Amino acid sequence: MTKLTKNPSGEAAVKKPGRIPGILVTAVIAIPAWIIGEKFPIIGSPVLGILFGMILAFFKRPQALETGITYTSKKLLQYSIILLGFNMNLYSVLKVGRQTIVLMLFTLTATFLSAYFIGKLLKVEKNTNILIGVGTAICGGSAIAATAPVIQADDEDVARSISTIFLFNVIAAFLFPFLGHLFQMTDYHFGLWAGTAVNDTSSVVAAGYSFSNAAGNLAVIVKLTRTLMIIPVTLVLALFVSRNKAKDSKVNYSLSKIFPWFILGFVAASIISTFLPIPDAAKEFLVKAGKYIIVMAMSAIGLNTNLVKLVKNGLKPIILGLSCWVVLSLTSLLVQFTILNL
Repeated sequence: MTKLTKNPSGEAAVKKPGRIPGILVTAVIAIPAWIIGEKFPIIGSPVLGILFGMILAFFKRPQALETGITYTSKKLLQYSIILLGFNMNLYSVLKVGRQTIVLMLFTLTATFLSAYFIGKLLKVEKNTNILIGVGTAICGGSAIAATAPVIQADDEDVARSISTIFLFNVIAAFLFPFLGHLFQMTDYHFGLWAGTAVNDTSSVVAAGYSFSNAAGNLAVIVKLTRTLMIIPVTLVLALFVSRNKAKDSKVNYSLSKIFPWFILGFVAASIISTFLPIPDAAKEFLVKAGKYIIVMAMSAIGLNTNLVKLVKNGLKPIILGLSCWVVLSLTSLLVQFTILNL
């Protein structure tokens, strides 16, 4: 509700509307995106949230909604990452063993280097470049959601990156099991491959269990371990951004201004989930709440995205996403069969 206040001259002044109206709008948009995404997980609710938001962005909306929409796309997005920490069990990280960690170090390094050099070659906008690299290397939409606030990416950067990652999620869910059977891969090799080379969790599940139950179980554990890479990557990016800001402005720029404090919440949630006797139903609820808030945030991002401009600038990010994904997939196989000699 809009409130009236007194200005210094004693006249009534209109106070800016609060966040609630805009937040409620994103929550409503997220409902059909969530329902459809649950029925068709390969598509995913976040992508639908962005799509529905972009469609509605063509229509004029009340100014009173802007504060809440912006708050959802920025702050609520960060809080949602904290809730995702309840999906982590640190014992699972230990379970996958040293070989998997070594494999991830190679795949992440190869993907980040590919994103950097190919992105420069294609002249992809810097923030879009980073988001596609992180989304491909780590865990799709969740990694993009965690990284965007750190590098101060705008909504179009996020929408462009999420859309690119989504395209290769769908392809991977169908292509990976076919290739796995074609090359007669074992459950173990395929599980490692899917867990390290498929972007989003839903697509990892689809690809892994399409191959076999054993491969699916391993792929999910590897994927969750890979998700933890969000922590060091966001911290390094925060340090990098703060130094660049200080250099550009020629003044002291505090790391605390850009530090991803929500990542500490993610770590705390992971520790709580691992070591405290929280009922599984409660953890599942918290994780689903986090995922729903992400859909709300993606809806807000869609509302602030120019679809026409996104389509016009869409080809280069897709080429970058494809290049990074191919490098990631081939590196995973190469390291498995040569360096690790599995």
